[in-house]
Amino acid sequence: MSSSSSTPLVIVGSGPAGCTAAIYAARAALKPIMVTGMAPGGQLTITTDVENYPGFVDSVQGPELMEVMQKQAERMGTQIVNETITSIDVDSKPFRLHSESGHTFEAQTVIFATGASARWLGLKSEEQFQGYGVSACATCDGFFFRDKDVAVVGGGNTAVEEALYLTHHARKVTLIHRRDRLRAEHILQQRLFAHEKIDVLWNHTVEDVLGIDEPRSVNGVRVRAVNGTEEKTLSVEGVFIAIGHDPATALLRGKVDMDEQGYLLVRPGTATTNVPGLFAAGDVCDKVYRQAVTAAGMGCMAALEAEAYLAAQNVTPAGASTSS
Repeated sequence: MSSSSSTPLVIVGSGPAGCTAAIYAARAALKPIMVTGMAPGGQLTITTDVENYPGFVDSVQGPELMEVMQKQAERMGTQIVNETITSIDVDSKPFRLHSESGHTFEAQTVIFATGASARWLGLKSEEQFQGYGVSACATCDGFFFRDKDVAVVGGGNTAVEEALYLTHHARKVTLIHRRDRLRAEHILQQRLFAHEKIDVLWNHTVEDVLGIDEPRSVNGVRVRAVNGTEEKTLSVEGVFIAIGHDPATALLRGKVDMDEQGYLLVRPGTATTNVPGLFAAGDVCDKVYRQAVTAAGMGCMAALEAEAYLAAQNVTPAGASTSS
C-alpha cells in the first residue's frame, strides 16, 4: 500500500550540507524530513581521519562525525528517513518526491544536497586502500603525507591543482598522465613544469596500487606504458586520483538549470536555483571547494532561504501532516 507524507521541507541527502540544513530547519520549526539516500552520511563515511573540521581538537573519524551530525539533526526535530528518492516533480506545488519503496513526499520546499562522487580508476586495489593512502582530495588528506613521496593521477585542472597543493606537504609529487600533453589551463601547466618537487610521467596508466594489509598502507603503484607492455613500479606512500567528480543530479536533469558537468546552478551568493522553492547545497553545486565545512555552510544558507521562502508564501509548519 502506498503512503504519503506532507511537510514544509524535504531535504534530499544526508552529508554535511543536508545535516546542517536539517539542524537549522528543525530549529525554525519547519518539521524537515531528511531522506538519506543510498549513501547515508555522504563521502565522509568513507573518510578516516578528519583533522580540519572546526570543533575537534583531535582528529575525528568521518563516519563518527556524520553520526554526530545526524543525531543532532534528529534531536532538533528532524525526521530521518532511510529511503532513496527515485523521481521528483518540480512543476507541481507542493513538490512531489517519490521513493524507491513507493512512498510519496509532498513538500513546499526542497533542499537538494545529494553531493558529488569522485571518479575512480576502477581497480580493486584502489578500493582496498581508499582512506589508507588512496584519496580523491589533496586538500583533505595532503597533511598526512608530509615529507613523503606521492603520485597524482590525471591531466586536467584538478590534477594539476592537486599536484601543486601537495608540494606544500610532500617531498616529491609524480603526476601520472595517460597522454603526452595535459588538458589543464596553460598558466597551471607553467606552474607545474616549473616546480622542482614535481615530475610528470607521460603516456602511462596505473595498473595497480601496491601496499600492505597490516597496518593497511600504500607503498607503491605499478604503471604501464600506453603504447607498449612496459611496466614499472613507483615507490610512493600516497596516490591521489584526480580524474573528476560526478554530481548526483540525474533526478533533476532537464528540470533545473545546471552546467555542462551536471552541477546545479545557484544564484551567486545564495543557495537558490532557478526553480522557486528548490534550493541546492554542498558538492551538488560546488565544484571548487568540495569541503565538509563549506558544504555545512551552504546547508545553513539553504535552510535559512527555505525558511524565508515559506514565510513569504504564508506556509506555516502547523500545516504538516502524514497520511497513508
